[in-house]
Amino acid sequence: MAKIEQYRQYIQKLLMKYSSYQSSEEDIEVQLLFDTERDHYQILDIGWEGCDRIYNCVMHLDIKDGKIWIQRNTTDIRIAEELVEMGVP
Repeated sequence: MAKIEQYRQYIQKLLMKYSSYQSSEEDIEVQLLFDTERDHYQILDIGWEGCDRIYNCVMHLDIKDGKIWIQRNTTDIRIAEELVEMGVP
């Protein structure tokens, strides 16, 4: 269980770091979602671009069966490499 808690901390630290990069659009909000009971973690862009509604999952990581799963990464950031550097096998 200590390993899972450590993974949660690693993921939250990474997502907080990358969620601080705000969108260049003033009507787009960056949201962090941390579900620590079911181990789902996301960065979302939500808002408006002109008349168009924006809802975009930028990053989505889960912890399943004792492993970190990168479900979505729409950036150039190499999340897996950063997790390995933190100590995730």
